[in-house]
Amino acid sequence: MLSKEKDGDNCAGFVANGGQKKLKETKERGYWSTKAEFILTVMGAIIGPGNVWRFPYLCYKNGGGVFFIPYILFMVFCGIPLFFLETAMGQYTNQGGITCWKKVCPLFQGIGYASHLIIAFGATSYITIIAWAFFYLFSSFSAELPWATCGNDWNTDSCVDISVANLSLGVTHRENITLPVVEFWERRVLKISRGIEEVGSLRWELVLCLILAWVICYFCIWKGIKSTGKAAYFTATFPYAMLLVLLIRGVTLPGAMEGIIFYIYPDVSRLSDPQVWLDAGTQIFFSYAIGLGFLTSLGSYNTYNNNCYKDCFYLCLLNSATSVVAGFAIFSVLGFMTYEQGVSIAEVAESGPGLAFIVYPRAVAMMPMPQVWAVCFFLMIILLGLDSQFVGLECLMTSLVDLYPSYLRQGYRRELVLLAICTVSCLLGLSLVTEGGMYLLQLVDFYICSGTTLLLLSICQSVSIAWVYGAERFYGNITDMIGYRPSPLMKLCWCYFTPCLCFGTFVFSIVRFSPLKFSRTYVYPLWANILGWFLATISLSLIPLFVLYKLLNGEGTLRQRFLMLCLPEDDLKCLPQLRDKVVAPVTELKSLSGEVEDNK
Repeated sequence: MLSKEKDGDNCAGFVANGGQKKLKETKERGYWSTKAEFILTVMGAIIGPGNVWRFPYLCYKNGGGVFFIPYILFMVFCGIPLFFLETAMGQYTNQGGITCWKKVCPLFQGIGYASHLIIAFGATSYITIIAWAFFYLFSSFSAELPWATCGNDWNTDSCVDISVANLSLGVTHRENITLPVVEFWERRVLKISRGIEEVGSLRWELVLCLILAWVICYFCIWKGIKSTGKAAYFTATFPYAMLLVLLIRGVTLPGAMEGIIFYIYPDVSRLSDPQVWLDAGTQIFFSYAIGLGFLTSLGSYNTYNNNCYKDCFYLCLLNSATSVVAGFAIFSVLGFMTYEQGVSIAEVAESGPGLAFIVYPRAVAMMPMPQVWAVCFFLMIILLGLDSQFVGLECLMTSLVDLYPSYLRQGYRRELVLLAICTVSCLLGLSLVTEGGMYLLQLVDFYICSGTTLLLLSICQSVSIAWVYGAERFYGNITDMIGYRPSPLMKLCWCYFTPCLCFGTFVFSIVRFSPLKFSRTYVYPLWANILGWFLATISLSLIPLFVLYKLLNGEGTLRQRFLMLCLPEDDLKCLPQLRDKVVAPVTELKSLSGEVEDNK
């Protein structure tokens, strides 16, 4: 095995039985107390509400069982290779999502800054979902679920009670008829305005829920991985208990089988639709948290010889299995709705917040002891969301501490900086709990936190590692860590399959682009779509801007600067000694040669 140690003062050489230097640095920086903490924290990072409300809908929408074909292909050729690449890079460099690029490929350090800006946007916006879930959770502790009946202060004259048996589909979708669960969501929770141009006033109950969510997040990570790892024991496992309870309850309801069949029944003709393949690819990137630096930061706290190759396979399979099981839990309940009231699943199945805050609460209201199932469901959503939220914040703090270790590792400075970040993010997030906040949240999520930006970041990552740093070289680093060479398929994916599939998906997403819509009626104005593209461009532009900045501020010719920036940090340490050992003697020989010629 090969590993690195100092040769002379700075130069990195290769010796047997390596890894001791890396292990020593990890101990000084901090590392996971147990392997379970790493596994559970990564679980929390990659398994979130999207597994519950996004995958089941995409599966049903894109041909049921046949959706697994493109999904598995993207998982094998994009998801797992990139998941492994990011985790291994963090473990090898022992650095967070920004400084790891300085050690591997300084030219592309802008990738780290771009991904962390996206994390900052996501941390500010994503937590709003947790605030909504808290609102529903508190509302569930009542004698009667407030979204189950009409007659409340927020209801209109057009409200129709969903407890009325055999409510026909035609009645529920007439323009002058609304359901109490919809009115509770739109008029009680959001008090939603008519469009993004109408910001409206703050929803003070949501403000309090938002502050509560931020306080919980802060105390989950204020001591770094010491508190993050301990919190993950509960936040990462309890949602599985809730999901199991909801699944058992769902499949025992009358009509559940019809819903499950609707969920997985294969429609082979859908494979010819390119949109199916696009949805499969974007779901993999979205649910695996690829391109955001989460995995790099969490992997950086592993011991040098941890078998991250095996860990990544298990975690990726667990993520996808969770999505599939969540689909059975959700669609069994939707099948019960069809049986109970004759409402078509095709009409009520939605993706995103609509499923969690309209469709599922509507179904829960029809169950015996609805308060119990409502508490279980929203507690699961809260914990799934909190996991992803505090891992994102931990990723930001890890990178900041690695950038300024001498300052932030002393005293309570880290805790104070984290407090400042949480406070500023909470203040910025107040715009998302206004009457027009829902429109802004969807805009940020659509343009910045998923889709196009993650695809481009993934392309940059795979190209920089495979073609600039060197896939074979990275394979040697991984072999040194885990003790054996990973499957050759990983290297082929990094070099060819992953960037090609990502680029193809990106091109198709641009070709098929359509203006953003809210629900089925509201179309975002042109200026809002331009704003969305501008915000997405801000983060992605950091990659070329950083390249330009480093090239302009380097030494030597432009070509020399470029080549120097493509070298890893350990190779750069060798350059002074190489110049002394090679360049200086050559110069001396030339000087002696000149003196001989003069004597002649």
